Order: sequence, then structure tokens, then C-alpha cells
Amino acid sequence: MAEQQSAGHLLVECLIAQGVDTAFGVPGESYLAVLDGFHRYRDQIRFITCRQEGGAAFMAEAAGKLTGRPGVCLVTRGPGATNASIGVHTAFQDSTPMVLLVGDVGSDFRDREAFQEIDFQSFFGPSTKGMAKRVERIDDARRIPEYIARAFATAMNGRPGPVVLVLPEDMLTQTVSATPLPRVDAVQAWSDPGSLRDLRSLLMQAQRPFVIAGGGGWTPQAAQALQRFAENWQLPVGNAFRFQDTFDNHHPLYAGDVGIGINPRLAARIREADLVIAIGPRLGEMTTGGYTLLEAPRPRQKLVHIHASAEELNRVYQADLVINASMNAAARSLEVLSAPVSLPWADWAAAAHADYQANLQPQALPGLDTAQPGVIDMPAVVALLQKHLPADAVLTNGAGNFASWVHRYFRHFGLARGHKTQLAPTVGAMGYGVPAGIAANLLTGRVAFTIAGDGDFLMNGQELATAAQHGGKSIIVLLNNGMYGTIRMHQEREYPHHVSGSALANPDFCALARAYGYAAEQVTRTEDFEAALLRALASERGTVIEIPLSPEVITTRSTLSAIREAALKR
Repeated sequence: MAEQQSAGHLLVECLIAQGVDTAFGVPGESYLAVLDGFHRYRDQIRFITCRQEGGAAFMAEAAGKLTGRPGVCLVTRGPGATNASIGVHTAFQDSTPMVLLVGDVGSDFRDREAFQEIDFQSFFGPSTKGMAKRVERIDDARRIPEYIARAFATAMNGRPGPVVLVLPEDMLTQTVSATPLPRVDAVQAWSDPGSLRDLRSLLMQAQRPFVIAGGGGWTPQAAQALQRFAENWQLPVGNAFRFQDTFDNHHPLYAGDVGIGINPRLAARIREADLVIAIGPRLGEMTTGGYTLLEAPRPRQKLVHIHASAEELNRVYQADLVINASMNAAARSLEVLSAPVSLPWADWAAAAHADYQANLQPQALPGLDTAQPGVIDMPAVVALLQKHLPADAVLTNGAGNFASWVHRYFRHFGLARGHKTQLAPTVGAMGYGVPAGIAANLLTGRVAFTIAGDGDFLMNGQELATAAQHGGKSIIVLLNNGMYGTIRMHQEREYPHHVSGSALANPDFCALARAYGYAAEQVTRTEDFEAALLRALASERGTVIEIPLSPEVITTRSTLSAIREAALKR
């Protein structure tokens, strides 16, 4: 029979039973009993104390992306939960397994608008338009094992996503005799044989097929099986927006990333395809170019949509063939799909890869004077990252034009080589990259590299203190152009010369980083970056490398002035 213990201790036991060895959060008095459980089981699980709940939730979301199992975040009541909601929304749109545990007011105060009380069911309300797959409240401490096991199963099964569990303060202090339930794993949904025959028939009729791979639920084994499927059928493969590590970027069948700033030749190729096989992505706005590469609800191309959630299939796109299968099962089914001896699209696949390789060659930015201060050669910087970062390094970023440099020029080996190497928010949340990089290093010990903008960095730069406190480190290249660059670019495109709200007055970033416990230096010349990067890689501390960047260097294809001039000519 299980020993009597506090419900807070039991909850931590249940997390350990689910394989959790690291949780992230900001402490609150509403879940002191759980914090005491972390103390009791400190040899089996660590609680990473963060400096803001948004940063903590991003760390948990990053953990879910890295491990394929729910990242865990703990926060308190209304202010903590609403701060953490950005991470929950990211986990929802990015299809990442995550569990948010929220300390709540006591049951005797409930529904009186007590201190920091909020209706979590309404706030996180589960639906395809909400933030969580499921929101539940644990009122009976004896059922903690049931709720924790269900939360993990729900977060992983079908389309992965976040689950919110609400923990009344008085429930957590109850004495209870219960034991954790065994570890749950994701259910594998398999393709039916008839659908696979139909898919083969569509392939046999095609002349210009194209695969788009991405979304949540991928493992190294699934990525390897996808690669074998592509090789057997000689299919060109593009990775969905910010899932660039799903298919090896060095592979001769790789065609590029299908997202913001897409290679124009790749966009044209997808439009010209006669068969698109989407394996894993939900085909959202960013991957479909605002629903233009594939027109909704009925694309011009024949469409095969393979997804782990039946609810996602035929929700936006009416496909010619839908297959409800998890990524592991789908890829393993596809890799044994027999291909004919000869295929008519060999030249098509080779040309797709050639277009990708051509896109790796930098272009001169119009009207840019390379002698100007702040005109750093960003393609050369990314080339040095490619040269010196280990193949299993984790690259992270938040949201902003600054991310386009690594998106276009950095080549991921990715999951097929055994490691997830990209953590980036498809939801487009600013402030994600810094905490995600710290979490990646804390969880894996691997090199974590973050590219950030000045606006993006200050969303969650305080988490450098978290890294310093808990022995984590990351390398952050901070591109400082004194503005919210993406917004300024759109302003110049839509309202040229009308600058409003996008200018930034920034602190001394190097001094700020040092105050948090990071090393820091500023690089103003391209030729100085390599030495700075090597120092950062050799350092025992995390490092911020600030690069003051001219506002003109706004995208990989154009300058701010060129965008403005084009707008004025319209």
C-alpha cells in the first residue's frame, strides 16, 4: 500500500514516473506543496527557476520539441498563467507536447474573484481556435495520477499540443495514499493498406511530384524512413516553415524550406507540381504562402495530406487523399512502398535541388555600400556558423527578419542524423530564441546557438540570469539595428517614409549581458566574427556577440531603401 504523503509530493512523483527530469517555472505560493515535492525528490528531478513565466513556458515548449515528450512548466494563478500563455499558444500552433501546471486559489475561495483568480477553462479554452488541447482542474487529490497520465497522453496523441492542469492550493496540501500510473507513450496511428495503394497510384500518374515534410511528432527513426521513401521514389522534398531539420538539407533530394522568404524558384515549383504529398504539416498560412502555393480549399495540384490528427484532415484543404497516421507509422509505411524501376521526374527532382543550391549563393543587396558602418556580410557570418558549430548544435530563434539569414543559408543535418537541431516558433512569437537556447543546453549539454534581434532579445533577455544560475550557457548573436525590423520593413512597403512605433532606443547590450553573468563582445567588422565565435565556443560561460547592423540590411534579398523606393513607384 502506498504511503501517506502530501498531494504536492505525489504530483512530483507522477511527473518522475512520466520520465520528467527537468521542469521549468516561476514559483508561487499557490503551489508551495509541489515545490516541497521538488525538494524531496531533488535527486531525480530539477526545477529550473526562471525569471518570467513567458520565458519559462518557452523553455518547456523547447523541451517538448527536443524530446518529443511534454515539456513541463509550473506557474501560479492569473498573472503567472497569463504570462505563460504565449508559450501555450506557441505549443498549440507548433504542435508541440507540453503540460502547464497552474497553482490556483483554494476551493473555498473559488468563483468569488479571489486574489489573482481567473477562469482557466475560458482563458485557455480548448478548440482548434484556442490555446490548449485540454484544460482540467484536479479537485480530488486521489486522482492526481489519473490526471497527470491523461495530460501526458493527450499532449502526445494525435496532433501534439499543450494541456493545462489547474491545481487548487488546498488540494495540494491534502494527505493522500496513491501511487503514480506507469509512463504513457504516444499512440501510433497507422496508415490503412488501401490508402497506401491509392497513394502509389497517384504517384504512378504524376509527372511533377513534390513532398512537404514537417509538423510535430517526428523522431530520428521517422526522418530516416522519410529519407528512404524519398530515395526510393526520387522525390524532391521541402521542409515546412521552421521545421528545416525534418529532412537533411545536404541530401541531393532536398529542395529547400517552404515558408517566409521562400526561394522564388521553389514557390514556382510547388505551384507547377501536379502532386503534393504533405507529410506532417497542418498546411498553415506560412507554409502555404498565405494559401497561395496551395489554394484553399481545393488546390490546383492533387494533394495527399498525411497527418496524425483526424480533425486536421479536410479542415482547411479538401485533399484528394487523406491519411490519418502518426509520423513514425506514416514514414515506416511509406519507406516500403514499392517504386518502379524508372521514374519520369528524375530531372525535375535534380532541378529542385539545383535551385536550392543556387539559393545558397548570396546576392548583392541593391544600392548597399559595403564601406558603410554596420554593413556586416551576414551570409559570411552564417558560413562561419556552418563551419564551426558542431553538426548536433541546436539553433534557436524568435521572430523577426534577423532569422531569415539562418533560415536561408544554414544547412541542417537534422533528425536523420539523430538530433533535432532547430527550435523556432512557427507561431512567430518574439522572445522565443533566448530561453529556447538556454533550455536546449540545460537539457542536452549540446552547443546551443541563438540568433536574435534587438527587439526580440529584450522580450526575454532576463533568462540569461536563469542560465547563469543553473549552469546553462548559449551563444547568442544579437543583431542590433535599432528597430523592430520586420515592422519597419512592412511600414516602408505600405506607408513609405511614415515611420511610427518601430524605432528602438537600446541599452548597452554587452554590459547588460555581463551583468547577467554572460561573456559579451561587440563585432563591427565581418573579419572579426570568426575569432569571436571561436572564443564563445571555448568559453565556460554563455556569450552574447552583439553586431550593430545597418537598418539597410533588412532582408536576404533587398535593402530598406529599395523596398521604400519600390513602394513609392507603385
